[in-house]
Amino acid sequence: MTPSPFAKPGPRRSRSPNSDTRRWTIAVIVLVGSLGVYTAERWLKTPDAPMAGSAFVADGDTLTINGTRIRLIDIDAPELEQICLDAQGRDWPCGRQASAQLRSRVRGHDLRCQPKSIDKYGRSLATCTLPDGTDINAWMVQQGLAVTSGLANVYGAQQDEAKSAKRGLWSGSFTPPREWRHQHPRTDNRKD
Repeated sequence: MTPSPFAKPGPRRSRSPNSDTRRWTIAVIVLVGSLGVYTAERWLKTPDAPMAGSAFVADGDTLTINGTRIRLIDIDAPELEQICLDAQGRDWPCGRQASAQLRSRVRGHDLRCQPKSIDKYGRSLATCTLPDGTDINAWMVQQGLAVTSGLANVYGAQQDEAKSAKRGLWSGSFTPPREWRHQHPRTDNRKD
């Protein structure tokens, strides 16, 4: 028997709460999976091949080789405009001094940098060495021109040595670079 076109439609089926829950669960799984893939590609990717060449120093922990911006990994140098206090309590431009010392140390040498990952600004995070094998990251901390950073405390021994010898930042007092950046946010949107 054919239903009459004038017949009352039967009760509408409402969606069950289970189907809505299922849809939301699938959407969340897809979102989390996408974020996981993004994170793996961005932070856990296989390190790039080593870079080598003459370095342009931007500041005490950032340089450029062959157009690639590099952030020296596991260290944090004072910002260019950062001022510290020397042993007599006088101001000294520790950020500019860190940059100048790094520039002087690498001048005339080709650096070899081994990228480990990429930071949120797209810079390669790397350990860089001079032709004689000197680890520049460690050297900056050992000279008291940068502090060790990160949970691994990779350059802790070099920092302890600089503290004991009262070298660089440790000769007086200073605000840790990370804290100084928080207190002096940038307004120019630069990424170094």
